Order: sequence, then structure tokens, then C-alpha cells
Amino acid sequence: MKKLIFTILMITVGIVNAQKNIYESNKFDDLSDDHQVLAIIPFLTKLDLTDDISKTELKTLEEKEGYAVQNALETYFSKRKKKKKFSVEFQNIKNTNAILAQNDISFKNIDVYTIKQLSEILGVDGVISGNIDLNVLLSNGVSTDFNFMDYFSGSANYGRIGVKISDGDSGKLLWKYEKEINKKSGKNTNDLIDRMMKLAARKFPYDREKRRDRKQSN
Repeated sequence: MKKLIFTILMITVGIVNAQKNIYESNKFDDLSDDHQVLAIIPFLTKLDLTDDISKTELKTLEEKEGYAVQNALETYFSKRKKKKKFSVEFQNIKNTNAILAQNDISFKNIDVYTIKQLSEILGVDGVISGNIDLNVLLSNGVSTDFNFMDYFSGSANYGRIGVKISDGDSGKLLWKYEKEINKKSGKNTNDLIDRMMKLAARKFPYDREKRRDRKQSN
């Protein structure tokens, strides 16, 4: 019984914290009313590893982590889309990355392009992007075993992630969700994204039920 109560408490705390870390533009409805397709691009990554590796290898690992988040988000949205949870479609990331490559846009230079430019090139209504800062290789899998001493020593903290949705026509930020990454966040990238997005599900702006309820209230 105590274990059940503790579990419910932790889930409740997680949901509350998730909602505190979410921003939604007050112009979201106006800017997104005609949105049909969103593209997910690789996340900009910064690794702070203790391993003695070259700058070239570090950049390669950062690229790997950035694409891992892109893939994990597509996996999450695909699963939810089967249940008809969203009011928009998501561009296949293989197509997204192929179109980017055809336009000489890679992980190394994607940050010099604006949201408006990327949306036009990709032929989408909006872009899902973000940043992830890590001190571990999350895509390789990490330990989820912890005790309270881990939090005092700092070994329980793996970094931070920010997910953004921006309007293609205006380039304006529509929605943002930031979250700390620690041993309780998940054992790998897919696990992290699945858990954090489920916590944010009630606040996800393209949730079909949420949009319908909001329009009815207006």
C-alpha cells in the first residue's frame, strides 16, 4: 500500500513539474490554425564527457545523440498517431533528412538556418526542434539505479532537454517544454522521450481533444 501511494505521489509530482516547465504562446491558435504537417529535425547537442576523446570524435557523438532524439520523437508521435491523438501529421524523418541533405543542410550547419527557411525547404507548416545537453551517452543506455547519495554527489544528473515547436510562416515559437534529465528520466533516449512526452501529453497543443475543447470554450 505504501509503495502504491509513493508511486502515485511521484507520478503526480512529475505531471505538475512537467506543466510548470511548459510554455505556450497566447497566439498559438491563430498561428497554427491551418497547420497540417510538422517536421522533426535533429536536436542540437552539447556533450560534456569525462572521457579523453578528440574534438572530431566528440562532434560525431553529439551528432549521434541529436539524431537519436529526432528518431525517438518520431517513434513517440507515431505510436500516439495510431490512436488518432493528434490534429496534425508528422513528416517522415527519413524524408526530412533526405530533403535537408539535398539542400546541403547537415547537423553541422542546420543551426544557421531560420525556422522560416527550414519550413519552406521541407514543405511543412511548422518545425519541432530543440537542444539537449548531456554528460553521458544517453543513446547507448544509462543506469537507472539510484539512491539518495547520487543526488548529493551529482551523479544522478545527466543533463537537460528542451523541445520547441515553431510556426513555419512566422518563425515564432509556439510551444516549449524543458526538462532535467536524471536517473529517473529513463534508461535511453526512446525511454526519456516517451516518459517526458507522456507527462506533457495534457499540455501538448496539437492534442485533438485539447484543441476541440479549447475551440468550444471560445
